[in-house]
Amino acid sequence: MVWPIRSKLGSIISSMAPIIRISSIVSGDSLHCSRLSAIANSFAGFPAKWPVSDTTKLGRVYDTQLGSLPSLTRNPILKLEVSSTAIAVTRDGSSYEERNVPKPNSGLDFFEEMRQRFLSFKKHKYLKELEHFQALAEVQSPKFMVIACVDSRVCPSNVLGLQPGETFMIRNVANLVPPLENGPSETNAALEFAVNTLEVENILIIGHSGCGGIQTLMSMQDDENSSCFTEKWVVNAKIAKLRTKAEAAHLSFDQQCRHCEKESINRSLLNLLTYPWIEEKVRKELLSLHGGYYDLLNCTFEKWTLDYEKIGVDEEGGRFSVKDHSFWC
Repeated sequence: MVWPIRSKLGSIISSMAPIIRISSIVSGDSLHCSRLSAIANSFAGFPAKWPVSDTTKLGRVYDTQLGSLPSLTRNPILKLEVSSTAIAVTRDGSSYEERNVPKPNSGLDFFEEMRQRFLSFKKHKYLKELEHFQALAEVQSPKFMVIACVDSRVCPSNVLGLQPGETFMIRNVANLVPPLENGPSETNAALEFAVNTLEVENILIIGHSGCGGIQTLMSMQDDENSSCFTEKWVVNAKIAKLRTKAEAAHLSFDQQCRHCEKESINRSLLNLLTYPWIEEKVRKELLSLHGGYYDLLNCTFEKWTLDYEKIGVDEEGGRFSVKDHSFWC
């Protein structure tokens, strides 16, 4: 299956149009799993429902012809749907069409925009606070650590106005913290550095609405053993999923995902306590653990703090208790 791409440069160039092979989008040979698309779909906008989709971005293309798609036609759960940024393969239906496809910007154009933004930052921020930035160049001493999702719409620096030097930050799929028993990862490596070397005093885990990682988790079969990197990662929140299924089975899938988005934050906060050097500092009140939830649609932020003294143990290893619960709107 191929998509021939033709530009408007003339019939000669059109006859030499490159062939882009994307059979792996449907077969999953290179991606290994279709649910990875939930992550891509979460970056493409914020629809009312979050269908599972595979999204591929093409380069600077003026005319795109979609060739015959026999494998898609045979699969009743797939169709082509156009999101705000790309063509995507999604559930339900068998007709294929392009709707309202914007002309993609050249990468060079965007780099020029980045350059202008950088020069603006240098002029209006860096040079006006030169002494502060020169001090930061020598050493960092943040009091906060933030663990947030990689989703392009939920940058903590923008949403919470975080400034350079204020927070040590980790961003991963679905803002998860794996328990100590799961072994090394870039997340617990950063935790170790932040807590033991930088000696941060607060850790804030920020989740958000419409999280593609959580949708992927909720779409998985309980006994599924996937080779997909994303699915292997999100199973760190499996307990959150099981609790959600038990407590919110009567709700719709979208509502269950929203429930799990918050539940997974709490499970990650409990997972932090599986690291002895974190638990010790929390017990000595040298470190506080916080949860946060950003609602993209309503632009609200919910914040709470783990109440260490009231934590209990249950069949899943922990019972969560909070304090200082607040809602910013």
